[in-house]
Amino acid sequence: MSDFTDFGDTALKGAQPEDRATGGLLEVTDLSVDFNTEDGAVHAVRNVSFSLGQREVLGIVGESGSGKSVSSMAIMGLLPKTAKVTGSIKFQGEELVGLTYKQMRGYRGNKIAMIFQDPMTSLNPVFTVGYQLAEAYRAHHAVSKAAAWSKAVETLALVGIPQPDRRAKQYPHEFSGGMRQRAVIGMSIINDPELIIADEPTTALDVTVQAQILETLLNIRDETNAAIVMITHDLGVVAGMVDRVQVMYGGTVVETGGVHDVFESPRMPYTVGLLGSIPNPALLGRRLTPIKGAPPSLMNLPSGCVFSPRCPIVTDECHSGEPPLVQTGNDAHKARCIRWEHLAGIDDPQRLFATDEIGVVENPAALVAEAPDLVQVEDLADVEKRLDEQRAEDA
Repeated sequence: MSDFTDFGDTALKGAQPEDRATGGLLEVTDLSVDFNTEDGAVHAVRNVSFSLGQREVLGIVGESGSGKSVSSMAIMGLLPKTAKVTGSIKFQGEELVGLTYKQMRGYRGNKIAMIFQDPMTSLNPVFTVGYQLAEAYRAHHAVSKAAAWSKAVETLALVGIPQPDRRAKQYPHEFSGGMRQRAVIGMSIINDPELIIADEPTTALDVTVQAQILETLLNIRDETNAAIVMITHDLGVVAGMVDRVQVMYGGTVVETGGVHDVFESPRMPYTVGLLGSIPNPALLGRRLTPIKGAPPSLMNLPSGCVFSPRCPIVTDECHSGEPPLVQTGNDAHKARCIRWEHLAGIDDPQRLFATDEIGVVENPAALVAEAPDLVQVEDLADVEKRLDEQRAEDA
C-alpha cells in the first residue's frame, strides 16, 4: 500500500504507543445484539470482541449499518428493551450486561460518557449551556448549585470555549456548530470519566473545526487520562488520532490492528476498498476505486464470508463458512479472511477494485449535440494557456 505511505506518515500523529498504559479498562467479549421485527431478527452486532486500556484510543470504522453505533450503545446501556444483548461487557472488571437501568446510572455519564454526533439534539434549547453542564455534574456529585456552576465554567474553558463565564449564560442556538460540539464534549467529561465514546463527533463540521475538535479530544485524554473509542466513517480522522483501528462490516469485525499496520498493509479486501474510496492528494488525477454492490441485509446475511458477494478475490471456499479472525503475521493485526496471504502478495491491491465505468463518457460531444445549452467546462490547462497568450499580447 505504498500509495498511502505519505498519507500515513503525515497524518499519524495522534496517540503514540508509549502513551498507553497497560491493564484492561474495557473488555468486550462475543458481544451480539439482535432486534426482533415482524420480518425476522436483525443481527445488528455479531460476536464482536475487543479490549481497551487506559489512555488508549480505539477507532471503529465501517459503512453505515455495519454495527458501529449499536455496539457503543450496548456498552452505554442505551438500547431499547426490544434489543437482545448477549456476550460480555466488562468495565474495570465489572460486568455491565444484565444491569438494570438504575444500576447503569452509576456508570453512564460518570465513568463512561458518550459524545453524540448531533449537538443540537444533545442540548436542551430552553436551558443555558452552563445550566445543562452544571446539572450533569450535580447528577453524580452532592454539591451546591454555585459549585456546580463554577465546575461548568471551568469545563467550558477546558474544551477551548473563549470567555466561558459569559458563554455559560448563553443558549445552544447562540453557539456556532463547533462551539456546540465543544459544549457537548464538555458535558461528557465534566465528571472525569475513564472512558469516552465519541460517535461521529465531527459530522457536519468544516475541516478546520474538525481538526480543532479532534485536538480537543486528545488534549482531554492527556488531561484526564481517559480512554477514547472513536466511531467514524472518516478514515482521515482515524489516521490522525487513534492507536488501534477496528474495521466493521455486516455487524462484525473484519480487521483489527495498529493503525499503521491496517492502513499500510490491509489484509482484508473490504479494508482495501475503504482505503481506495477516499480522496488522497498523492493520487491526484486518478479515479477513486469504489466498492461495487451494497452492504448485506442484516436479516439475511450471505452464507460464508459476509463480504463475499462484493469481494474481488472470492473463491468457492469463501462461501462454505464465515472465517474467524486470524493473525496475519503480526500478533495484534488480525483479519477475517482466508485469502489474506494472497492479498499480501499483490503489489497494488487497489487494482482489485479499479473500474473504468464510473464517470466515463464514450462520446462527450454527443451530450452537447443533444443539449446545446449545456454549460461546457474548459480544461484548466487550456484556460491558463489562453490567459498567458492574452497577457503576452497586452504587454
